[in-house]
Amino acid sequence: MTHGGTTPGGQNDRGGLHTALTGLTTRGRSFLAAGIAAAICAYVLGQSDLLRVGLLLATLPLVCATVLYRTRYRVSSNRRLSPGRVPAGSEARVHLRMDNVSRLPTGLLMLQDRVPYVLGPRPRFVLDRVEPGGRREVSYRVRSDLRGRYPLGPLQLRLTDPFGLCELTRSFSTYDTLTVIPRVEPLPPVRLMGEATGYGDGRQRSLALAGEDDVIPRGYRHGDDLRRVHWRSTARYGELMVRREEQPQRARCTVLLDTRGIAFQGAGPDSAFEWAVAGAASTLVHMLERGFSVRLLTDTGSSLPGEGADGFAGASQESADAAGLMMDTLAVIDHSDGTGLSRAYDVLRGGNEGLLVAFFGDLDEEQAAVAAKMSRRSGGALAFLLDGATWGREETDVPGARDRSGERLRMLREAGWTALTVPRGVPLAELWREADRQRTGVGVMSGAEGRS
Repeated sequence: MTHGGTTPGGQNDRGGLHTALTGLTTRGRSFLAAGIAAAICAYVLGQSDLLRVGLLLATLPLVCATVLYRTRYRVSSNRRLSPGRVPAGSEARVHLRMDNVSRLPTGLLMLQDRVPYVLGPRPRFVLDRVEPGGRREVSYRVRSDLRGRYPLGPLQLRLTDPFGLCELTRSFSTYDTLTVIPRVEPLPPVRLMGEATGYGDGRQRSLALAGEDDVIPRGYRHGDDLRRVHWRSTARYGELMVRREEQPQRARCTVLLDTRGIAFQGAGPDSAFEWAVAGAASTLVHMLERGFSVRLLTDTGSSLPGEGADGFAGASQESADAAGLMMDTLAVIDHSDGTGLSRAYDVLRGGNEGLLVAFFGDLDEEQAAVAAKMSRRSGGALAFLLDGATWGREETDVPGARDRSGERLRMLREAGWTALTVPRGVPLAELWREADRQRTGVGVMSGAEGRS
């Protein structure tokens, strides 16, 4: 992305001489004070030579401030982010370009870009001289371990005179936004829905509407098979009509993210909630790459992308656009004030959701029962449970934690879920393979054996 702006060297600044005087540096103020002191001493002692020195010392910073304030050259700036959307923990480079669009060369310039502290130190650059029509380019890197949207700018330009007696600051009005999305982990291509629908290998096919009498016909086209002529519609419309060809239906996947504040404990990049957000992001990207129509659903009932059939990313929508929209949402998603999963259940029970992948926080008995019912209208249900009480600690440190975790898993599995607890430090890809082994009954992962 590229943004720009132009600032004058002092034309539109308000405050007149007062603004210029406030820009005096320590050296400039020292010259002014020394000149005034010398002039007073010269008047008291009657020394004309000392008076001339005092006037020179006092006048020099005032002249520099006035000249710097009245400078009429104009400078434009452009900022470009590469890339504008970056995963947490990765670096992005910010490119700055300065153009002198005036007829005068600039003096010494110092550039300073305003950057949030989580992205690193505030970058500063010194440009010695930019000729009329000249251009200078500089760049710096930013990095954040915390997802979010961070403003970059506005760019500040500090002007100084050759003697270093005065500095004036000009600010551009434009800024850019760097989006730090959750980390995306590559996942193995397992078959969690069985061979019938798979990961794009066995796409479901359906007619526009079921039933012989309900088939929607279309006009005959050259080359159509005459065996597909729909004679009833032909007689009704007075022209040759044929049955519509079967339309491929993309397999669906809903990724449910539990954002309830009471379901997660801790904060920071290593917290359980951040693991769940990163897991949801990895699942969404993986499913899009496998040819699924996907959507992101939260406990509040909100669904993204919200377009297409029932809120799924439609077949006509580019996967990259859908992924970008959902990644931008996950970049800024935060805890909700809700206490239950009933709103998400109301959305899910509206139709056949295909594969359902859920990332749950702490579930009490009531919410575990609600979650268990979510699998009824899905073609496959996979749940990852992050118990806030035991995340990062041994279960033996929390009395009854093993029993409560086992009870929740039992309720979900009896309802048809493939459910796993998430131990701290276990990659999602490993849990993803374990879910496939659990579904097929091959075995269990050693790290989760005690929790299964």
